[in-house]
Amino acid sequence: MNSYVNMGVGAFLGTVFVLMSVSIASEGIFHSEAPEKEGFTIVAEEGTAEAGAGGKEEAEVDIKPLLLKADASAGETVFKKCASCHTADKGGANKVGPNLWGLVNRPIASHEGFSYSAGMKTFSEGSKVVWDYDHLSFFIEAPKKHVPGTAMGFAGVKKPDERANLIAWLREQADSPAPLPDAAGGAAEAAPAAGTEGAAPATETKPAEGQTAPATESKPAEGQPAPAQ
Repeated sequence: MNSYVNMGVGAFLGTVFVLMSVSIASEGIFHSEAPEKEGFTIVAEEGTAEAGAGGKEEAEVDIKPLLLKADASAGETVFKKCASCHTADKGGANKVGPNLWGLVNRPIASHEGFSYSAGMKTFSEGSKVVWDYDHLSFFIEAPKKHVPGTAMGFAGVKKPDERANLIAWLREQADSPAPLPDAAGGAAEAAPAAGTEGAAPATETKPAEGQTAPATESKPAEGQPAPAQ
């Protein structure tokens, strides 16, 4: 074995020795014990989805009672969040979104001259579905959640009272504003029947215990004298 081979083998073994020494030293300096408990718990996606589905109805707020006490003038202020994409004046131009004049109870995806997304057209069922108060409230709260596939990128108005004020103002932007909802529900069914209003029902009087029922006046047969009073 010549000197060059000896030098090469020596250099190789020296390098290996140095690397092993550095590795052992690094392990001793930077070694850390594994924590007994994880710092973060990863929640499975399925559990989150089920929890969201279970609490869906609790999260949705019935907007109709709030509309009865809504402030339409405050709703005009809320509309400023929508003004970059919509107009609400009569004959107003379509912008990123359609003009909203006469919106309440208007068939969905029906405004002339506006190109609606496929998701909105599907949701409208050929414009058979209308923008009633419930659809407006849910859509304004979370557009992409209520109408999957919509092109509307608005984050939504989360506060129910703000949505009620906004919808109350949009309701007034029409030639004939839609009637407000009947939050009482069933009041018409409880009304008295026609022709009986104000009439008191006849009641049968029961005599007190130990007393005889009062005699009723009898009308004598025709041709017979009346009994003496």
